[in-house]
Amino acid sequence: MAAGPPGSLLLLLLSLLSLRCPRGRGQGFGQTRFICTSVPLDGDMCAASPPGAGSAEELKSAVLQLRETVLQQKETIMNQKETIRELTAKLGRCESQSGLEALPGEPKGGGAGRKGGFGKNTMGDLSRAPAAETLSQLGQTLQSLKTRLENLEQFSRMNSSGQTSNLKDILQNKIDDLEKQVLSRVNSLEEGKFNPKNESEERGKIESTLTSLHQRITDLEKGQKDNRPPDRFQLTFPLRTNYMYAKVKKSLPEMYAFSVCMWMKSNASPGMGTPFSYAVPGQANELVLIEWGNNPMEILINDKVAKLPFVINDGKWHHICVTWTTRDGVWEAYQDGTQTGSGENLAPYHPIKPQGVLVLGQEQDTLGGGFDATQAFVGELAHFNVWDRKLSPGEVYGLATCSTRALAGNVIAWAEANIDIYGGATKWTFEACRQLN
Repeated sequence: MAAGPPGSLLLLLLSLLSLRCPRGRGQGFGQTRFICTSVPLDGDMCAASPPGAGSAEELKSAVLQLRETVLQQKETIMNQKETIRELTAKLGRCESQSGLEALPGEPKGGGAGRKGGFGKNTMGDLSRAPAAETLSQLGQTLQSLKTRLENLEQFSRMNSSGQTSNLKDILQNKIDDLEKQVLSRVNSLEEGKFNPKNESEERGKIESTLTSLHQRITDLEKGQKDNRPPDRFQLTFPLRTNYMYAKVKKSLPEMYAFSVCMWMKSNASPGMGTPFSYAVPGQANELVLIEWGNNPMEILINDKVAKLPFVINDGKWHHICVTWTTRDGVWEAYQDGTQTGSGENLAPYHPIKPQGVLVLGQEQDTLGGGFDATQAFVGELAHFNVWDRKLSPGEVYGLATCSTRALAGNVIAWAEANIDIYGGATKWTFEACRQLN
């Protein structure tokens, strides 16, 4: 019974506390329980918060922030997924397009890197071209091979070589098969019926066959060199590039007059390009013959220009000559043995300077280089001869009619040993006047 009074007193104090504190203060805590906490002597017992109330509010705020962060990250992820889908679709289209437009094994790396060989570099060009351009260049390559085979056929007839003729027939059949493949590809492209994988494989086969054909024809042509005179050859430049050219090993001396004569065949448009250019230190246009764009053919001497009245861009062989003398800058132009024009005041009293570089098939912007594909010669060229004097009309006519008394150039004579070829230009048998047109 002694413990009764203290227990009664505790109950009384708790009752008074419940009466003094408003009921609203306790709302929101759910099921309640009695707790003991220390309160300052001058403090309000009702203002004391239960333990953990402040941390709960902080936790709630943190949860809300985390939830907002998660929602933002989710939105970012959705945007990134959409971007990935778009990039994947674009990559798929690019891979599909590259499968249609690319040939395997392309070694191309700019103008300087393209001077490796005809088969290699020509096919390297084809691999970067659009489908229509690729087919066009394939057609030009096939035509070039066919022309070379026709030359081999003529050579075999002259030499009665059964073996050469048989080889020619075999190669001709292969070229015919290639033409059928190209035609089939044209039809497939026009109808839209093609498969990227199959198209790539087919192009690889065509490239391999063309390379093999080129190599076999080159071997046959090399076999002819021992049997033909050194001047019975021609140079062929089948494509308009900035890396296909020939270089004359010998430079020109100082000249106060000259005659330049050659056989040419071209139907390139617009303009057949630059049959030859001679550059010296400090003057890239020391002596140039060029037909560029829709302009007529021009002769440049020390960068001075005269227009020439030639009409030769018809796909037929033509013999042309240009003569010049430093005295009054008088010049004359001959086509197929007949004088077609003349003039004066073309770089008068300016001698042609020595120690330069003579290039066939390209126009030089720098000494021995700086080629521009738009000015490249496209066609065939032979019997390029240079004299250090003016030829007479009779001498020019003798050259154009293949007279046995026709002389070779006393400065530059047309001979295989005097010419180096680069970038896919080809060299094969040519006999003037016998195989014209």
